[in-house]
Amino acid sequence: MRLIRAVCIATVALLLTGCADRPTATRPEVPAGEQAQNDLLKAAQLALVTRCLSGQGLTVPSRRQRPKTATAEGKRFQAAYFGVDPRELSLTLPTGYTVTANTDGCLADAQRVLYGDQKQWFEAEVVVNNLRAEAQARMATDPDHRAAMARWKQCAGHLSKTRPDPRDPAVTARCNRESGLARVESRLEPTLLAKVRSERREQLTTYRQLRTIALQRAVNLTFAAKAP
Repeated sequence: MRLIRAVCIATVALLLTGCADRPTATRPEVPAGEQAQNDLLKAAQLALVTRCLSGQGLTVPSRRQRPKTATAEGKRFQAAYFGVDPRELSLTLPTGYTVTANTDGCLADAQRVLYGDQKQWFEAEVVVNNLRAEAQARMATDPDHRAAMARWKQCAGHLSKTRPDPRDPAVTARCNRESGLARVESRLEPTLLAKVRSERREQLTTYRQLRTIALQRAVNLTFAAKAP
């Protein structure tokens, strides 16, 4: 009996030691920095798009070797990547600019995998990415801003333009300073941006929620790809 018990104990110890020595994959965590999170999402989306294109016998070309859209190969790639018109998603911003996207194509498929609801993500992302543009559009209606803009135009000598030639930064800097436009904009923009963000808090909440979901899914995809 003592011999049998000793053998059993030794066997259990050997099994436990074998399990302890076996390397286990460590599941990665969502990175803390915003840039690292953006890189993670881009990498995950690219991996999903690449897999989708591969299923159609296509590959993601390098920037230097992208097929021209006028060619048959280019048209096939564009249709597989972006989808086929007409574009099903459309959102007109308060600035008057309209953004559109397709619900078919590998890019749309990748977004559904990451974010779940492509339409919700499309609308939330478009709004959030244009919050500053909306604030600047409102700024243009402020009396102080209009007066400063008039002084700026007179300074720049370009009465038909709202901004100087970007190739002449010296004129831009001088007229921003002399007209007081830069000072007016630095005063108005934070207040207007805060107001816009408050009015768009529903879209901001949706954006954060879907982004959080996508980050975790991106981590899971990375873990699955590295698993043996």
